[in-house]
Amino acid sequence: MFSATIYKSRRKTLCENVNGGLILLPGNNPVPMNYPSNWLRFRQDSNFLYYCGLDFAHLNLVIDSDSGESTFFGDDLCANEIVWEGERTLISEMAESAGIDNYQSSDSLQSFIHSNGKKVHFLPRYRADQKLFVDELLNGKNNSSSKELIKAVIKQRSIKSAEEIEEIESALAITAEFHKAAMGATSPGVKEQTIVGQIEGHALSQGRRLAYPVIFSVRGEILHMNKYNNVMAAGQLVLNDSGAESPRHYASDITRTFPVNGKFTDLQKKIYNIVYEMQAAAFTFCAPGKSYKEAHLKAASIAVEGLKKLGIMKGDGDAAVEAGAHALFFPHGLGHMLGLDVHDMESLGEDLVGYDEDEDRSDQFGLAYLRLAKTLEPGFVLTVEPGIYFIPHLIDQWQSQGKLEEFINYDALESYRDFGGIRIEDNILITEDGYRILGPHIPRTIEEIEAAIAEKNA
Repeated sequence: MFSATIYKSRRKTLCENVNGGLILLPGNNPVPMNYPSNWLRFRQDSNFLYYCGLDFAHLNLVIDSDSGESTFFGDDLCANEIVWEGERTLISEMAESAGIDNYQSSDSLQSFIHSNGKKVHFLPRYRADQKLFVDELLNGKNNSSSKELIKAVIKQRSIKSAEEIEEIESALAITAEFHKAAMGATSPGVKEQTIVGQIEGHALSQGRRLAYPVIFSVRGEILHMNKYNNVMAAGQLVLNDSGAESPRHYASDITRTFPVNGKFTDLQKKIYNIVYEMQAAAFTFCAPGKSYKEAHLKAASIAVEGLKKLGIMKGDGDAAVEAGAHALFFPHGLGHMLGLDVHDMESLGEDLVGYDEDEDRSDQFGLAYLRLAKTLEPGFVLTVEPGIYFIPHLIDQWQSQGKLEEFINYDALESYRDFGGIRIEDNILITEDGYRILGPHIPRTIEEIEAAIAEKNA
């Protein structure tokens, strides 16, 4: 946990941005994996963590936004529970560590809320058990989430404090270690699962968890590939998208793409350098007052010009981007917010987190997947992750429809069907005058990657 002062300050700020009523923040409970006493690994709700830091199950928090008082609800373990689980921090000590003076038993939560008679604000529930809990708690009344509270939480959590940046960089320190290790351990004849096991094992050996399931595959054109059955071969590229959590559950999210045998082919170098230039161009838009949508579109224009030089695309570059022709090769958004969630706060509503009054979400393929489009502010932490992919199913679909033929040379794509995909991703902090790449340096250029692999294999 952070200091009690930090949590008290966060709750005070939240109350100042909510116009009266009770704020209900339920914690998460264990979820059975396949039968009642076999639990999935517990992960506390991120908003509950943000406002009180207590990383235990069966806890709830109510904040009176009028008085500023917080009341914490939970129970000490009974003797039978201690036999199975061991001793746990006492409820009184939990409350003290979070800077909360009032605490009551869990069974008094419903009467506390109903006797108060005030409006109850709560956030969208992303788990079925929590939705049922809130519905039962409120007797089906006032059972829609509060947009006022959602906006207040997003506004507050979007700006990362120095303590939060330290947590993200702590996560990145572990992430850098296993990304470098993965580069050195990858070679022809090795199964993807072997490397994934090493990544997960490295995080666990440091007392950390992964922020999301590892994406590690020679099928890099599949954006979120979570199957690891391929035996890697010389000449292939492998895409590694993986990140650790910090001890306080702040996420990291890094992608590197590298050759299985340690040496890029000439064609792989050409595509890789286009993606590298896409990211470099996007970085120039990473500053306060800049639109992240414009950063995305600039990266897209770099992709078009680079692919035109290879004979894959053609025609006017600006017109190609406006028509969305680049999305055949760059079908996702440039990046997203990062924090306690790897896609930070998106359970509160992706458009509310990533867009503002000046930006409406596009319905164009590719651009519609841009999670972050709004004007950047100091304190934002985000990912910058352009990519180029050759997706056979998508190519076949577009070609059969004759889609955007004025910009795409479909005949030239036949030799790229087995290329895969390349993505480069880093995590940055928006500063007062620009940006800073967070965490230790992880080999990113072709020369750095080849040298790192050669050094590991020496």
